[in-house]
Amino acid sequence: MPVQPVDLMLIAPHPDDPEMGMGGTVACLTASGKKVLYVICTNGDKGTSDPNMTPEALTKIREVEQRSAAEILGVKDIIFLGYPDQGLEDTTEFRKRLVRLIRQYRPGIVATTDPYRRYVWHRDHRICGVVTLDAIFPCARDRFAYPDLLAEGLMPHKVKEILCWGSEDPNYCVDISSTFRTKMAAVACHKSQFGNVSAGMIERMMRRAREMAAGQGFELAENFHRVEAPP
Repeated sequence: MPVQPVDLMLIAPHPDDPEMGMGGTVACLTASGKKVLYVICTNGDKGTSDPNMTPEALTKIREVEQRSAAEILGVKDIIFLGYPDQGLEDTTEFRKRLVRLIRQYRPGIVATTDPYRRYVWHRDHRICGVVTLDAIFPCARDRFAYPDLLAEGLMPHKVKEILCWGSEDPNYCVDISSTFRTKMAAVACHKSQFGNVSAGMIERMMRRAREMAAGQGFELAENFHRVEAPP
């Protein structure tokens, strides 16, 4: 299997999470020539209150929305794993799928949701974060974690850096002052989730971005819990 290296692999539980969690950061990276890959774990088929919507129709809508949003941010490659919304589980099968992708694409950075946010946190977010972290370390690194992957030509890979968005313990800020509007244009693609993005929503998200940037010397930020992966 050919190696297809990327700079950032973003592993998200649902469509729209990449844009909401770190759309400004993604736009900064792609603008500087970095290659970003999205891995979307669920199909988002339960993300509606519309009684006339069906899960099958919503799945198709959300994939189109995600592709449109990614294009605005400069992301060309997306992998949809297709698990049902609210259906992520901490299983060997899910972890192995992520290990396979990490070994195939060999990212320097992996980003995902922070699994350690307390109390009210979507279960898919929590499990996505846990399984991603376990896939990074030790499974993608250790040669015999999944020995059959070696036969596929997928050699061990050590991720250098992990970024977790949605963290209650952020320790790393990215200046998105120049890409906030691009982020919001991408968020606006997710009409099934947000309708027509209002001026009020933009103002709320801008206010939050200002809070994240407080004391940093720039206007708007996204923040993360950053970890240097073990050697």
